[in-house]
Amino acid sequence: MQHGTNREDMDRSLEFAPAVDIYDREDEIVVVADMPGVPPDSVDIDLDRGELTIRGRVQAPSANGHVGLQEFQVGDFVRTFTLTDDIDPNGIAAEMANGVLKLHLKKPVERKPRKIQVKVG
Repeated sequence: MQHGTNREDMDRSLEFAPAVDIYDREDEIVVVADMPGVPPDSVDIDLDRGELTIRGRVQAPSANGHVGLQEFQVGDFVRTFTLTDDIDPNGIAAEMANGVLKLHLKKPVERKPRKIQVKVG
């Protein structure tokens, strides 16, 4: 799996890409994305032509009065990953809890030769 921020596809209003960790396990690849303050319903995940894209929006917290300092990143975000042949496109699942998005990308079952037993009917 190749990963990175696809700058060519980004809109000028996009301000950042979420930080991710990628774990390569025996039966799957797990992508963990840091998304504090992002509600699950504002995250879109798409798979198109071998590219897995995570998009969303972080809203600025509502504040009464003048903001003296703002370090939280707000705005639109996007991350795009190019999937390789070792990922099953039908075996992708996503879950989100406590500001962390986890994508489970299943690896296909190896096609090993096997003997098929003939049953007597």
